[in-house]
Amino acid sequence: MDVAQVEGLFTRSDGSFAFARWGRPICPVVFGVEDATLAVVKAAISATCELAGHEMGDMDAELGSNLMMFFFSNWAELMEVPGLEKLVPDLASQVARLEAGDANQYRFFRFDDRGAIKACFIFLCMDRHLREVPAQTLVLSQIAQAMLLWSDSAFQDRSPLMMVKEATVLHPDIAALIRAAYDPVLPVAAGDASHALRLAARIEVAQ
Repeated sequence: MDVAQVEGLFTRSDGSFAFARWGRPICPVVFGVEDATLAVVKAAISATCELAGHEMGDMDAELGSNLMMFFFSNWAELMEVPGLEKLVPDLASQVARLEAGDANQYRFFRFDDRGAIKACFIFLCMDRHLREVPAQTLVLSQIAQAMLLWSDSAFQDRSPLMMVKEATVLHPDIAALIRAAYDPVLPVAAGDASHALRLAARIEVAQ
């Protein structure tokens, strides 16, 4: 990936550049799935953390679980989750907006004082479109998009995944970028497009 491509993945639709990675171990919890799917979720998180050289934990000291995935059939179900409105600001208005837009997924991030990701909430409304997606593909795509603060348009025209011999894997470009983003020498967050130069340089060295 060249610098322009990297920069584009973190340049939001309003023209601002925003990069952030996790600054603490990822401690996941999953709601609304069977044990078989739960195993797929945790395997995808573990593999992606290993790729990034980032730690996966059991318990976050501040939040308990800091990567929460919700699978449900109707957005209104979120309003019945105890305490969720304390974690996701303006939950009711967000649910109304998502219902009105016929959305089937939504990710919400929280950040620490350094700007690093400290929590991510993934909401998947399992409509007929998502039900047709294999569990491994759906989960891996969501985890890839939760590992970094990507642009709101980063994956509108491309997928972070690809097929290799009938197996779904991270696209090599995205995998290389995630690995580069977690280089401990780099800051956990950046708001200047010059950060894309540093990311692209590390991808080139790794290749």
